[in-house]
Amino acid sequence: MPQYAILIHSPAPADPMTITPEYLEQLDRYPAQVTELGGNIVTGFALEPSTRATSIRGDVVTDGPFIEAKEVVAGFFILEAPDYDTAVAIAKLNPATIDGGVEVRPLFFPPAE
Repeated sequence: MPQYAILIHSPAPADPMTITPEYLEQLDRYPAQVTELGGNIVTGFALEPSTRATSIRGDVVTDGPFIEAKEVVAGFFILEAPDYDTAVAIAKLNPATIDGGVEVRPLFFPPAE
């Protein structure tokens, strides 16, 4: 089954320790919604706040995210879904779409030779 990276965008600094109980309840319901639409969450991770990021450009290492932004990547998960349209439908149900956003990116697999 095709796989997709689902990138979760949240207002900076996207500290997972500030998630509300209401948001956690929505997250708890999400896997069942994914399954109902024919998808499967392979794995997923929340990221530490963007204030914990280190950026590297050439030889320059700086504290902080790669760019200054109102929203940052707060986490991601790998989704298996029958097709791109299903992956998008599943992503639209993610509670992060309320205050932030969700990006769907097909995983790249090199073509067989």
